[in-house]
Formats: sequence, structure tokens, C-alpha cells
Amino acid sequence: IFNMYVKMSQEEDNKMADRWQKDADGILIFTGLFSAAVAALLAMSIQDLRPNPQDTAAFYLANIYQLLADPNISLASTLSTLATPPPFSPPRYAIWVNSLWFLSLVISLTSALLATLLQQWARRYLTVTQPPRLSPHKRARIRSFFADGVEKFHLPLAVEMLPTLLHVSLFLFFSGLLVFL
Repeated sequence: IFNMYVKMSQEEDNKMADRWQKDADGILIFTGLFSAAVAALLAMSIQDLRPNPQDTAAFYLANIYQLLADPNISLASTLSTLATPPPFSPPRYAIWVNSLWFLSLVISLTSALLATLLQQWARRYLTVTQPPRLSPHKRARIRSFFADGVEKFHLPLAVEMLPTLLHVSLFLFFSGLLVFL
């Protein structure tokens, strides 16, 4: 009876691990492409969060021009009235866009990490639950122990939640894109 159980459970475990690994492969491919696109857009949009050095240079050049253009201004009065550039505050849209896109990137990379861990776990599960040199009785007990752990820790639900993470990431990205446009 243990031989029959081991054979049936081995087929079931192989199907489960293969399905999980294929799901993780698809997630990793999509996440890699998506994360690269988000990172590229984030690299461009993050410039809006910093003061533009050309604006500061233009401000000081305008002050220098005013000083040189008016010969009636004395040096003592100009030193006391030297202006400083206005304080920089990033536009509200830039803060929202970069926050949404950064969150999207973090969630996308998190799902990639979890997909990689899932692939490693599936390979390890097959290796541990199907040792070739043990008796069918011991193999059945090991497999039963690990299968109970899979159910106890709701691993199938966790696997099904990985695409949901990507959906959240896509939603955040498109929300940031709407604000950006």
C-alpha cells in the first residue's frame, strides 16, 4: 500500500511543483520587464524632486547683470541687499508620481523575490519528499509530513497571491501615470 501511495503522491507533487515553477517563471519574466520600465521612468521623473541647477545659475546671473548694468549702485549697498534664490519645493504632482512609482517598483521586486523563493522551495520540496534510497514507508511518512506543512502554512494560497501583488503594482504604476499625464 505504501508503494501505491508513494507513486500517486509523487505524481501529484511533481504536477504541483511543475505548475508552481511555471507560474513563477511567468511572474519573473513579467516582473523583470515591468521593473525595468518602471525604473527607467522613475529615473527620469525623480529629477523633478530636486532643484534645477540651471535655475539657480540663471538667478545669480540675473543678479550679477543687474549689478553691472546700474553704475549708480554702491558696493556697500549691494552687499547688504544680495538676494538668495527662492527656496525649492518640489511640485505636488512630482511627489505623488514618484511615490506611486517607487511603491510599484518595490512591490514588483518583492513579487520577483517571492517567485524566486517559490521556485527554490518547489525544487527542495521534490528533493526532500522523494528520496530514492529510503523505503516506501519512510518516504510516505516524509511526504505526509511535508504535505501537511504545505496545507498548514497555506502555501497554495500564497502562490495564488503572487499575481495579486503584480496587479497591485500595475495599479500603482498606472495611477502614477495618470497623475504624471
